[in-house]
Amino acid sequence: MTEIIDGEAVAADIRDSLGESIERLQADGVEPGLATVLMSDDPASETYVSMKQRDCEEVGIDGIHVEIDTDAPPSDLYETIDDLNGDPGVHGILVQMPLVEGIDSRRVLRSIDPMKDVDGFHPENVGRLVAGHDRYRPCTPHGIQKLLGAYDIETEGADVVVVGRSNIVGKPLANLLLQKADDGNATVTVCHSRTDDLGAKTRNADIVVAAVGIPELIDAGMVREGATVIDVGVNRVDADTEKGYELVGDVDYEGVAAVAGAITPVPGGVGPMTRAMLLYNTVKAAGLQNDVDVDLP
Repeated sequence: MTEIIDGEAVAADIRDSLGESIERLQADGVEPGLATVLMSDDPASETYVSMKQRDCEEVGIDGIHVEIDTDAPPSDLYETIDDLNGDPGVHGILVQMPLVEGIDSRRVLRSIDPMKDVDGFHPENVGRLVAGHDRYRPCTPHGIQKLLGAYDIETEGADVVVVGRSNIVGKPLANLLLQKADDGNATVTVCHSRTDDLGAKTRNADIVVAAVGIPELIDAGMVREGATVIDVGVNRVDADTEKGYELVGDVDYEGVAAVAGAITPVPGGVGPMTRAMLLYNTVKAAGLQNDVDVDLP
C-alpha cells in the first residue's frame, strides 16, 4: 500500500513546534519579524505573499508587507531593501519573485543582508551551505528533508535522483543530501530536462525528487517499485473545470502512486512545507541576530 506523504500535517506540526521558540524570544524582548516585498502584478505572487503573511499571524511572527509600484524605478526596490536591512525589528526579508522585467534578480538577492536572507539565496549563505556550515537552509529543500524525516524515510546510504538543477531546489537539495549528517549521507545524482534516457537514472533510485517544471514528466515506468517520490512541481494545465485549468505536479500521480512506496501529492505535499520552513528560518534569524538560543527542532 502506497503511503501518501501529508505535507499539510507535517507543516502544521512544524508551525506548532515554533511556539516555544517564539515565546523564548519574546521573553528576551524580541518579536520576530518577517518582511515581504512585492514588486509585481502577478496574481500568483500576490496570493503567495498573502498566504505567507497569514502564516506569520498564525504563529506570532510580526508580518511586514511592502508593495512597490511596478512602474517605479529599480532604485525604489533597493532603497526599500536597504531600509529593511537596517530595521532591527525585521529579522527576515523575502523579496517575492519573479520581479518586473528589467530588474536584476541576482543583484536583488545580493542586496539583502545575509543575516536576514531567510530564503537562503544570498551568495554568502549558498557558500556556507555548500561548505557544510549552513546558516539558513533554503525553504523547499529543507522542507523536503523534514518530510523524509517525519516519515522515517532513510537518506543515509540511499540512492537519490534529483530531477531539476535550479538554484532554488535542485542544487541546494543535492548539496544538503550529500552532507555528512543524519538527514544526508545519500548518494545523489542530479538530472534535468536534457538528461539522456532519464528513466534509466530514476529507475535505480531509492528516492526520486521531481523539480523540473514539466507536467507529469515522471511516469510509472520511470520509478522502481517501492521507491519514495517527492513531487515539487506545480503546473497549470488546461482542464474541463470551472477555472479552465487544474494543478498537476512533475509526476504522473495516479500512475506512479501505483508503484511507489511513498509519494507526495500536488497540492498538499511539498508546498505547505516551503511556507513552514520560511517561518522556521525567520525564528532562527531572530535568535541569531539577538543572541537568543531558540533551540529549534
